[in-house]
Amino acid sequence: MYKTCSFADGIKWIELNVQPKHVQGTAEVPFTMSPSKALQLLKGISSKLFFEHHPKARLRYPKGHLWARGKFAASLGFVQIEVVNEYVRNQDKHHGTVWIMED
Repeated sequence: MYKTCSFADGIKWIELNVQPKHVQGTAEVPFTMSPSKALQLLKGISSKLFFEHHPKARLRYPKGHLWARGKFAASLGFVQIEVVNEYVRNQDKHHGTVWIMED
């Protein structure tokens, strides 16, 4: 069983892993929406939320370009969702990422 998070226009995040230079995740997208449109919405709304919650970030990104122009999306096909979610969860181990949380 997995926990989802509604994001925009019927898109539901299933799993998300943020790395220093890239983001990987699984999302459920309505069949009526193209992958390109889904990524456009995800990037646009997440940028808006990021700048709302981190106003000083505008100093580093004055034009509001948080995301790179590139994108990649693929359907799962015959792969089980749990296998893909496990892959996304293990990105910290794969990339050797160590997160240090400060109070």
